Amino acid sequence: MNPAKTTTPNSDADGTKENRELIDALRRSKLFRNYEQVFSEATGLPLALRPVDYWQLEHQGKKNQNPFCALLAERPSTLAVCLKAHQDMIDHTGVLPHTVTCPFGLTETAVPIELGERTIGYLRVGQVLRHMPAKSDTTKVSRQLERCGVRFDGKIRRSWEKNPLIPPEKYNAIVRLLTFFADQLSALSNQLMTEKSNAEPPLVVRAREYIDKHKTEELSLADVAKAAGASVFHFCKVFHKATGVTFTDYVARARVEDARTRLLNPNLRISEIAYDVGFQSLTQFNRTFKRVFGQSPSEFRARLSSRKRAGKAA
Repeated sequence: MNPAKTTTPNSDADGTKENRELIDALRRSKLFRNYEQVFSEATGLPLALRPVDYWQLEHQGKKNQNPFCALLAERPSTLAVCLKAHQDMIDHTGVLPHTVTCPFGLTETAVPIELGERTIGYLRVGQVLRHMPAKSDTTKVSRQLERCGVRFDGKIRRSWEKNPLIPPEKYNAIVRLLTFFADQLSALSNQLMTEKSNAEPPLVVRAREYIDKHKTEELSLADVAKAAGASVFHFCKVFHKATGVTFTDYVARARVEDARTRLLNPNLRISEIAYDVGFQSLTQFNRTFKRVFGQSPSEFRARLSSRKRAGKAA
C-alpha cells in the first residue's frame, strides 16, 4: 500500500512555478541526461521526468515511445482515456512508487521526486506488458477501443501485438532502480534550491516580490527597477543573468501561470481571464500562453473538457 503524503499538494501558483523550474533544471542536468541515456539503452524503455502538473503524455515524441501508445495519442478519444488514466495514477501516488495497468492493458509507473515533504515531480516509465496477453485481455482492449470509436484492426492491432513484454520480476527491479535514482534527484534538487537562494542578488529578490504583488496591474520596467533599488540598465543586466529571461518575458510567464489556473473554471471566458491576469491584448495573451505551454488557451481548456467527459464515461 502506498502511504499518503503527509502534506497536501502545493497548489499555490508560485510553488507550482518553482516546482516546474526545479524539474526543468534537473532535466538539463548532466546526472539526468547520462542516466536517461544509459537507462534507455539497457532497458529499451523511454524514461521521462515530469512536473506534477503535466498535461500531456509523458513519452510523447521520445525515441523509444511505444508505437501502440503513439497511435492512441493521435486520436482525441483514445488520448482522453490515456490522459485520465495517467492523472488518476498521479492522484493516487504517495511517497512511494505507484504502478497501475492502464485501460489498454499496459503497465505504467510513477516514481515521486521529493523536496523535503513536497513532491515536485515524477520519474515516469512503462508502456509495457508484464505478462503474455490472454484472449480475455485482447477482448478488453478491443472493447475499450470500440467505446472510443476505434476499430481494433490494421495498424493499431499490429502495434498492439508488438507491445514490449517485461516479466514482473524484471519490471519490479527496474522500478527499484528508479527509486534509487529518484533519491539522487531529490538530493540534487535540494542542492539547486540552496544554490539559488545563496546566489540570487537582493535586487532580484525584491523585483520578484514586487512583480508578484503587482503582476495584474500595468507594470513598467522603470517602476520595477526603482522598487528593486537599481537603475534600469543595471537592473536589466542583473535580472536577466539571475533568471535567464528578460523582464518582459518573466512578467508574461508569471501572468500565464495565473491564467492557466483560472482556465480550470469553465465559467470564465478566456478574454476575461487574459485581462484579469494583466494582459492588455488577447492576441498577446494567446501567443504567450502557447509559447510557454505548447498549446493555446482554448486547446488547453478543450483538453481538460475531454478528460472530464472521459471520466464520466468510464
